[in-house]
Amino acid sequence: MAEAARLRRAPAPRALTRASLAAGVHALARRDPDFATLYQRNGLPPMWARRPGFATLVHIVLEQQVSIAAARTLFRRVSAALGGMTPELVIERGVPGLRRLGITRQKASYCHTLAASVLNGSLSLPGVARAEDAAGRAALLELRGIGPWSTDVYYLMALRRPDIWPVGDLALAIALQEVKRLRRWPDAERQLAISAAWAPWRSVAARLLWHHYLRTRRTRAD
Repeated sequence: MAEAARLRRAPAPRALTRASLAAGVHALARRDPDFATLYQRNGLPPMWARRPGFATLVHIVLEQQVSIAAARTLFRRVSAALGGMTPELVIERGVPGLRRLGITRQKASYCHTLAASVLNGSLSLPGVARAEDAAGRAALLELRGIGPWSTDVYYLMALRRPDIWPVGDLALAIALQEVKRLRRWPDAERQLAISAAWAPWRSVAARLLWHHYLRTRRTRAD
């Protein structure tokens, strides 16, 4: 409870908007010719914003190590079966009930732990949203099943922080290899080294690269 109370007192950082997304794209295009090429070819990337809160974190957990489409289908099926996606409904169904809906044992346990943490007050998601990034990230990373990638995606998509680089995202590794003409997928260390030059717009850089990845899926499959 002390951690949650401390987070509630923290000031709220500014979230990325469509206007600041455009400003970030233009700043990156001036700084990096590869981003200028992506912008000329594909235009502004989508915002891909998600609603902050418990349901989005559950959705992100379900996305771990599976395709976005598969996770979306599972999330919709589970939400429909539960009658929504709230901590109370997850606790009521329990881990065995979640498994019967198609969630793996491990992810069902992660979702149950997340629900319990919200309900017992050890995690305040509104507090995380208002906290400085380091404090909010630390609160999420204390939870079993919420690792760096899940935390980064939540910060980038739901809280819309402008300067997050989600290490461990396969699509970004592939896009970086293609756009920067690297010999192989960059590992986490190299991704962090490359993306450091894009601060304070690393979230915008990630959106530009995701946009490229999605626009070139057909070519990549061929």
